[in-house]
Amino acid sequence: MISSFPFRRRTALTMAAMAAMAFAAGPANAQSTWPTKPVRIVVPFAPGGTTDILARAVAPELSKAFGQQFIVDNRAGAGGNVGAEIVAKSPNDGYTLLMGTVGTHGINRALYPKLPFDPIKDFAPITLVAAVPNVMEMNVDKAKALNINNVADFVKYAKANPGKLNMASSGSGTSIHLAGELFKTMTGSYMTHIPYRGSGPALLDLVGGNADVMFDNLPSSMQQIKGGKLKALAVTSSQRSPALPDVPTVEEAGGPSLKGYEASSWFGLLAPAGTPPDIINRIQQEVAKSLGTPAIKEKMVAQGAIPSGNTPAEFAKLIDSEHAKWAKVVKASGAKVD
Repeated sequence: MISSFPFRRRTALTMAAMAAMAFAAGPANAQSTWPTKPVRIVVPFAPGGTTDILARAVAPELSKAFGQQFIVDNRAGAGGNVGAEIVAKSPNDGYTLLMGTVGTHGINRALYPKLPFDPIKDFAPITLVAAVPNVMEMNVDKAKALNINNVADFVKYAKANPGKLNMASSGSGTSIHLAGELFKTMTGSYMTHIPYRGSGPALLDLVGGNADVMFDNLPSSMQQIKGGKLKALAVTSSQRSPALPDVPTVEEAGGPSLKGYEASSWFGLLAPAGTPPDIINRIQQEVAKSLGTPAIKEKMVAQGAIPSGNTPAEFAKLIDSEHAKWAKVVKASGAKVD
């Protein structure tokens, strides 16, 4: 009679090995099933601004790619800090993301004496979605009434009439605010800063005549500029924007006092620290893929945005460099939280 022991022993060993393999692969399998429910993209500003526009551009593409809804959730306040804090303190399971900005992850650490989160330690960078120049713009009627046709005219009036012009922004500490503060410092002019809870409401007041000037992100202002409701004086980037080729840079139009002026913005997706790398990489790959499609790329470029889709490591390196850059600008400008 042939013993069945070797067979039973081999069977037991095989089952044990399979169980061990299943245990080791467990986390990976759990990650690969993501997402099994809707994913929230927190926009830390009110609807209508560039942060919101870009989030709503990528959300449908991610919904199609992953078969679950990616929902934009606007949580404005404190220069983007309210929404950023929500994400920083959310579970790191891939179901809460942030459309971060140069404000939330480049400026605010230097501007605010105390933040309820750490922009570096509490987040996992996913990808840079787009970079955009800001545009120095005025209410058309106000510019006409004051005979301001260009940056030189603006500087002349602002210096002769300190405090008579008010400067709208999407919130204290945003790139829109800091672009104006840098302009004031370099020209020796003064404008009263009026912070809003996002670019959208600030633009409404600028178009309505309740605000005089704004250094807005170009995409959110493009429609109003093209429609003749806002007068674009200059773009804040080091080179002219292909979307507004006839509009000079601040440095070009401002003369010697504005030589070297540059204050552009960027927007990118981040997750709470500790989010599984598998999820991070899958989101990055799908964003990069969607930004590379002709339809989305052409739409963004027409609005003045430069699409990216870079890797998490590249985005992390950008964030580190932006902290150093904007800390110097905050210190030089003397900007403070209102």
